[in-house]
Amino acid sequence: MTASKPTVLIVDDDINTVSMLNDNLDEAGFTVLVALEGNQALSVTRQITPDIILMDAVMPHLDGYQTSRCLRESPGLRYTPIIFMTGLSETENIVNAFDAGVVDYVVKPIRIEELLVRMRTHLRNSRLTASAWNAMDFVGQSLCVFSAEGKLLWATPNAWQLIKTCCDADFQPSRAVVQRLLSWLSNAQAVMHPLDLSLLSLPVRVFWSRQTADNEYLLRLEEVVEQTDGQETDALRSRLKLTQREAEVLLWIARGKSNKEIGEILELSPRTVNKHLELVYRKLCVDNRTAAAALALKQVR
Repeated sequence: MTASKPTVLIVDDDINTVSMLNDNLDEAGFTVLVALEGNQALSVTRQITPDIILMDAVMPHLDGYQTSRCLRESPGLRYTPIIFMTGLSETENIVNAFDAGVVDYVVKPIRIEELLVRMRTHLRNSRLTASAWNAMDFVGQSLCVFSAEGKLLWATPNAWQLIKTCCDADFQPSRAVVQRLLSWLSNAQAVMHPLDLSLLSLPVRVFWSRQTADNEYLLRLEEVVEQTDGQETDALRSRLKLTQREAEVLLWIARGKSNKEIGEILELSPRTVNKHLELVYRKLCVDNRTAAAALALKQVR
């Protein structure tokens, strides 16, 4: 299978620089997007998520420092590598750039060979991070972190997909969602049960995970699925040759539930759930929850 070409966004108001980079990066196997100033870059990234961004420092309207800070506000771009390209080489300029969230700093004139090495290194590192996030999504751990003030700090890719419909241009959830969330977080008894946001036109349940040392909240999101459990259970039972109870247990495994949670849902003891799970493993020829969940998801999607 041929790997997809990485997408680079060039943000620079110098047409000559843009043209030179476009030709060289295209030849090096990149898909190239161009924004001639900061606001245009923000507009582009609301529609397309680049794999890496090359940012000029000095531009009209919104400079590279301000643009980088704005991009870092988006959970979907928080870990996208941003490389600064500028003729400014003073220590203060470099410090300000890293404070704005860039991962590297290249002083013009640009040496293409050096830039490509830096880009590939940062892409490799960001893909490792993305793989870890996608792995959490794959096993049902759609995670996000909110500050004590209700600001969305980061989210795994699937968690972002679940909540982005209620977010504004600054990539933050609506006031109604934030108020409901903060009210829930402030109640120690309430957080023992999931918060259902369906009434706010957001088909999501929020589960408490933990509070960090920085007074931030790690939360797990789960989509409220309209399809009936019965339809999915029947599909698993018939396609994978399982009993009714085995299919029910497997369905909840695929949704990221623990044995204890499955026991509470199906009114079974965790030990009984484990026995059903052992039979499921044997029938599916797998030896762990992740593999079983992967097979189940293929059948019900």
